[in-house]
Amino acid sequence: MTSPVSLSPAQAAARLTEFTVIDVRAPGEYAAGHVPGAVNIPLDRLDEALPALKSASARGALLLVCASGNRSTRACGILSSADIDAATLSGGTSAWESEGHGLEHPVDARATWPMERQVRLAAGSLVVAGLLAGLRYPAARWLSAGVGSGLVLSAVTDTCGMAAALSKLPHNRAPRSAANLKATLDALQG
Repeated sequence: MTSPVSLSPAQAAARLTEFTVIDVRAPGEYAAGHVPGAVNIPLDRLDEALPALKSASARGALLLVCASGNRSTRACGILSSADIDAATLSGGTSAWESEGHGLEHPVDARATWPMERQVRLAAGSLVVAGLLAGLRYPAARWLSAGVGSGLVLSAVTDTCGMAAALSKLPHNRAPRSAANLKATLDALQG
């Protein structure tokens, strides 16, 4: 597998009309602000979207986006395995916005923390809870050890089970008025 083409925010902005932009973040993250014109296909639903993405790529280039570029790079790998070419936005929506490019914000969207921040809060809270509970119940320190081990595994494998679990929480789901995945895939099929 080759490395995906990575575009800087300036390069992507200059060619934005050439791309079908796919945001692979959780629906709540997407609803909090996304690259203009992007449609949301969460990374954990990418496999079922492959036929629609194949159709979309036949009509034009795909640009995959996430918060920092990690998930979109992983998504490019999945697409590459299915013989679908795609580029990734280097630095994700964070870099896009920091370079002065605007984000689209749906009218009824509620702000959601980026997934990486949610993971840091959850992991840190569990570690502290395990240590504090361990003062009274020494076996509770295993909670901290388990979270630490999970973080090491996450770094080594470049996956995150905690992020996958957090993405299922209600605040990370799309608002009721947001287009559902089926409608998005139907539109991509053209």
